[in-house]
Amino acid sequence: MRALVTGSSGHLGEALVRSLQELGNEVVGLDIGSGPFTNVVGSITDRACVRRCMIGVQAVFHAATLHKPHLATHSRQDFVDTNITGTLSLLEEAVVAGVESFVYTSTTSVYGDALIPAAGMPAAWITEGVTPIPKNIYGVSKAAAEDLCELFHRNRKLACIVLRTSRFFPEEDDNHLVREAYADENIKLNEYLYRRVDIEDVVTAHLLAARRASEIGFGKYIISATTPFTAGDLSELRADAPGVARWRVPEYEAEYTRRSWKMVPSIDRVYVNERARRELGWQPRYDFKFLVGRLRLCQDTKSPLARLIGSKGYHAESYADGPFPVE
Repeated sequence: MRALVTGSSGHLGEALVRSLQELGNEVVGLDIGSGPFTNVVGSITDRACVRRCMIGVQAVFHAATLHKPHLATHSRQDFVDTNITGTLSLLEEAVVAGVESFVYTSTTSVYGDALIPAAGMPAAWITEGVTPIPKNIYGVSKAAAEDLCELFHRNRKLACIVLRTSRFFPEEDDNHLVREAYADENIKLNEYLYRRVDIEDVVTAHLLAARRASEIGFGKYIISATTPFTAGDLSELRADAPGVARWRVPEYEAEYTRRSWKMVPSIDRVYVNERARRELGWQPRYDFKFLVGRLRLCQDTKSPLARLIGSKGYHAESYADGPFPVE
């Protein structure tokens, strides 16, 4: 198979190129920045460049985007140009080129304010059926790009799969209060209960999406680690997250105590990956219980692929008050 990966110098883009090549596929890596897994330096907004990259391509993995960390450094127009116009360019050229599957990397950030229940209400159980309420131009632009994917499936019969991925970046948390209260690995492990996923599992979901796209036609899927919680836990999660975690994964407490780690006192949302597991056949490995087991064996909680990709950052500059500026 010949595949096009956009954003090939980024976290997910590099991981996709590496994995596709290891499986024997020919890959065109497109990015505005150079890198060892990028063989075309160019923009997804450059129609001529996109057209050249599409020649002979069967599958497109569209991971290029402006992210939340760019909100403070880029204009709203930049987000529209890259995340919406760039996606439109790719979709139109994919149709012309006869591409068989188009996999779009979206984000759980599209849910926006739907993720934050009112005070005193249970935690939000976030499935694909929850209506997004984007709270910034990043969420708006990603939701609009999702709609473009659906439009091109409906009107042009392009098989499109949208993957709403939760956190998988290795950088420090952007909230200084969180950084001060928890060790970095502690923060990230807590998030596997409800809002984080390992990049190795993200890549597996993308490969399955491309394989199943022609059969499914169009679909949106949440890509996050499998939570141990149930819908019946939601009220208690807002009031006593450590207590619910002890009930669902009792072995975590000894490992946390051994490291002087802390569980978050309250959880306000839980991402549910059941549809992706059922319809894509996705079987994510890196969930909270599995990673607690790795702690017990003194093993790294990051997958081999996550360790290989490492931290790339989002800006050329360094910032004294966090991994990136906050809007």
